[in-house]
Amino acid sequence: MSRPVLEVADIFRGHGPAWRQANAGHVSLGQLKVMSAIENCRTAALGGHVARCENEKCAYTQIAYNSCRNRHCPKCQGTAVREWLAEREAELLPVPYFHLVFSLPAQIADIAYHNKAVIYDILFKASADTMIAIAADPKHMGARIGVLSVLYTWGSALTHHPHVHMIVPGGGISLDRERWVACRPNFFLPVRVLSRLFRRLVLERLDAAHRAGQLQFFGKHVALTNARAFAAYLAPLRDSEWVVYSKRPFGSPEEVLRYLARYTHRVAISNRRLVALDDNGVTFKWKDYRIEGPARYKLMTLDTHEFIRRFLMHVLPQGFHRIRYYGWLTSQTRVRNIARIRELLAAPLIPIDTIKAVNAKPEEPKAPEHPCPCCGGRMRIIETFLRGQQPRHRRSPVSPKIRIDTS
Repeated sequence: MSRPVLEVADIFRGHGPAWRQANAGHVSLGQLKVMSAIENCRTAALGGHVARCENEKCAYTQIAYNSCRNRHCPKCQGTAVREWLAEREAELLPVPYFHLVFSLPAQIADIAYHNKAVIYDILFKASADTMIAIAADPKHMGARIGVLSVLYTWGSALTHHPHVHMIVPGGGISLDRERWVACRPNFFLPVRVLSRLFRRLVLERLDAAHRAGQLQFFGKHVALTNARAFAAYLAPLRDSEWVVYSKRPFGSPEEVLRYLARYTHRVAISNRRLVALDDNGVTFKWKDYRIEGPARYKLMTLDTHEFIRRFLMHVLPQGFHRIRYYGWLTSQTRVRNIARIRELLAAPLIPIDTIKAVNAKPEEPKAPEHPCPCCGGRMRIIETFLRGQQPRHRRSPVSPKIRIDTS
């Protein structure tokens, strides 16, 4: 895949120093670390290695710099998602999978910005508890379900929009663990019922967090430190409709994997969405979800400092997990539960090592993981260099493209 013409790293390198200076004292250490990681990603600052083609007639030489592996870096998510998907593949079941989205109202999103760890955690747990409680109710499914949740904090225009995407198998284990309870065809759980319980759980937990002194307020929200003012701020939300969205079920486990690959390791904006960086600012593609059809795809230009501010707004607190599992998918019991479900479904348990072995097709010659771009041969590492060092070897010159002028 070719390198994008413009990258977030280019914006940070060119305008990051001025932005940091202009916002000194208002930038967290975590945000500064993310900026530094993205700026240094795949540069000599992180070290790297030199590889040369084993074909003596070719001897093509290339330099590869190390990745920062920061979870907010647009360039580092490909490897992370491949490793993660390899583990998920063995957990897929031969049942429909559903995609649900739980969103926080704008009033709560406003105060979540300065209370990320607390309110994002409430969002995760309230949405998962809602799903598990309604599914366990005999009026609906009467079963224990498994939930994979992924936190998104952004809208397409880089605005602050905290919401959770859930991938849920279409059914659950009966409460006595003796049978698999399938959901209705093309229907998982009633979204209105989910919405109302979700609303109640979030508001209850926000109130408890406020009473425990876990929330901080700044600027126009500083008055919310007062318990009465906070209660009045939340009061209109108790009667409003909260957004819970359920999409159609997936067609196959393979489709689930493709979907997970798109969703689980996203960052606030990918390099592919960047269009231009000039005196007007940063221009990027975005999607207006209020409009249907091709007209929803638009371009937006933000002042460069505003673009950086919006990007860094989505840096998560250190150690905060944005992919979580609930119900029978929790890590402590996941393997045992999946084995039991496969028994109930009469589906064979496929160990992950077996899946990897099948995918590798050992009876066929395995192509080089990183083939020579010149002849397709195998590249061999001939030198490694540490952070801040320059390699002793030089890369092979790039052959100029031949252009034919037919004018």
